[in-house]
Amino acid sequence: MADQLLSTVTHHGSLPETYVRPESERPRLNEVLRDADVPTIDLGSPNLSQTVAQVADACSTYGFFQVVNHGVPIELMLKMMAVALEFFRLPSEEKAKLYSDDPAKKMRLSTSFNIRKEKVRNWRDYLRLHCYPLEEFVPGWPSNPSSFKEVVSSYCREVRQLGFRLLGLISISLGLEEDYMATVLGEQEQHMAVNYYPKCPAPELTYGLQAHTDPNALTLLLQDPDVAGLQVRKDGKWIAVNPQPNAFVVNIGDQLQALSNGRYRSVWHRAVVNADKERISVASFLCPCNSAVISPPEKLVADGSPAMYRSYTYDEYYKKFWSRNLDDEHCLQLFRS
Repeated sequence: MADQLLSTVTHHGSLPETYVRPESERPRLNEVLRDADVPTIDLGSPNLSQTVAQVADACSTYGFFQVVNHGVPIELMLKMMAVALEFFRLPSEEKAKLYSDDPAKKMRLSTSFNIRKEKVRNWRDYLRLHCYPLEEFVPGWPSNPSSFKEVVSSYCREVRQLGFRLLGLISISLGLEEDYMATVLGEQEQHMAVNYYPKCPAPELTYGLQAHTDPNALTLLLQDPDVAGLQVRKDGKWIAVNPQPNAFVVNIGDQLQALSNGRYRSVWHRAVVNADKERISVASFLCPCNSAVISPPEKLVADGSPAMYRSYTYDEYYKKFWSRNLDDEHCLQLFRS
C-alpha cells in the first residue's frame, strides 16, 4: 500500500483522476484574498494587557493568529523543517516500513486524509505522531534520519510549553483564571502531523487538505517559510495566511469554541498546493484528555447567555469527528444545546 504515497514519485506529469474535485468544490484560487492576512501578536511585548486584548480580538474575529518572539529557539524550528524534508526524501522502501492507513495507529506514515472513507483524495503525504508523554512514544518513532528523534522530541517539548502559555493568555482574555483552560482540559495529549505537499500539476483542481476545522483544543503550525498554502475562511471569503519569518500560526480548535461558549471561533481552513514548489508544514495539536468534560464555565453563562453546546466528553466528540467526512458540517453543530 505504500505505493499510494505521493512522495515516492519524483515527478507528477498530470493529476490523477482520484484527486480531481468536482467543479463546485474546487479552490477557485483567483478569488483568494492574498493581502488580508491574520493578526500577528508579539509575545515578547512587556505590555501584558495589550497582548491579552490582541489575543481576545484575534480569537473572536479570525480564530487564527500568528505569534512572533514566542521563545521557541529559531535554530530548532529550522532543524525541524530540515529533518521533515529529509524524512520525505528517504528511499521508498524505507518509508514503506512506516506506511499505514489505519487512523487508530499512534505513529504512521500515510497519504491524503482518510483513504478508507474519502471519495476524492488530497494532494498530501503526512507522518502522524503521538508526542506526549515523549518517553512512551519516541522509541517507536522513525530512526531514519538519524537526528529525527532528537530534533523532533526537543521541538515537541518547546511547542508544548508555548501551547500552555497561549492557553493561559486565552483564559485571561475570557476573564478566567490563567490556569483555567489547562486545568479543565486535563492531562493533554499532544499529536503532530508532519505534512508534505509535492509540486502539483494542477493546483486549481485539488487540495492539499480540504476545508475543515480542528477537533482538538489548540493547534500550532510551523509553516514553510517560502511557500504559502494555508488559507482561512472569514466573512465568506478565503484569506491566504502568508508565512512570516520565525513565526507560528495558532488556531482555535473546536474545544475552545465550546469552552468559550462560542465567543472564540474554530474556523474553516484548508491547504492548497503549488505547481512550482513542494511545501512542508508541521502541525502540533494540543488535545484534551479523553475523559475531559467540555462545558463552558459558569462565568460565561451567568450573564444570561445560555450554553450553546451540551456537555460532552472529548472522547465522545473525537469519535464523532472521525466518523464523518472531513468537510461535513461543523462537528460542533451536532452538540448544540
